[in-house]
Amino acid sequence: MVCMVVDVSRENTTDLIDPLLLDNQLCYALYAAAHRMTKSYRPFLERLGLTYPQYLVLLVLWETDGVTVSEIGRRLRLDSGTLTPVLKRLELAGLLVRSRRRSDEREVEIVLTPRGADLRAEATGVREAVMCQLNLSEPEVQAMRADLNALIESLSSAG
Repeated sequence: MVCMVVDVSRENTTDLIDPLLLDNQLCYALYAAAHRMTKSYRPFLERLGLTYPQYLVLLVLWETDGVTVSEIGRRLRLDSGTLTPVLKRLELAGLLVRSRRRSDEREVEIVLTPRGADLRAEATGVREAVMCQLNLSEPEVQAMRADLNALIESLSSAG
């Protein structure tokens, strides 16, 4: 795919989309949607004593317990500098344990405590509660997620 940049300073802009209008920015629409989505999760997660980043980490661990920090970072697309404070707070809350792997001490393994594993049952209604606010069908959500994942992959391979 060839990308063309249009120099609107030399063109008749009446037929073109103004690239500097806020409402024409995909980045802003994504930013605002992400902000609203995170905000919609807040009241449900507060009842569980979690922040949104902590919830994301737990989602990874509820899917596969006993993974490394680097694996969690890869799944969440976060670097260890961002992830480590979240993991420390979850450890202080008694939800997980961080320890060096015996097979490779350079790697830190994250394992749920029984309390962290049990929290999964309490969190099962969080997604459903947020989905009710979206007014979208499950197929519409799946299609949107596929489009967003394609966008993420495009941006990841471009940069």
